[in-house]
Amino acid sequence: QVQLVESGGGLVQAGGSLRLSCAASGRTFSSYGMGWFRQAPGKEREFVGAINWNGGSTRYADSVNGRFTISRDNAKNTLYLQMNSLKPEDTAVYYCAARRGLHPIAVLRSAYDYWGQGTQVTVSS
Repeated sequence: QVQLVESGGGLVQAGGSLRLSCAASGRTFSSYGMGWFRQAPGKEREFVGAINWNGGSTRYADSVNGRFTISRDNAKNTLYLQMNSLKPEDTAVYYCAARRGLHPIAVLRSAYDYWGQGTQVTVSS
């Protein structure tokens, strides 16, 4: 089992940047595929990006592709989401998620086994 704790959220002006972190407990972080999701008020939780177990493969939602970068440091048991050129529509609670096993990247929420508590990102216009 793994526990996930997000940090790095906050208030930023449109066009600004933030870097989210997700710290994972346990010694098997490198065997998990990881993802970022977000949920805006009144909307369903949606896929943002994901990375495979060794960081060799990534995938992004069309809405963030070219602006967001997902990465991981397996030695530090940490997942990152670098968010640049932020827009007001990026405002949401951002969640990291972990998927057991050395599987291909998954974009569906149901594919992930563990979730963090979320961190709020607010982008002002």
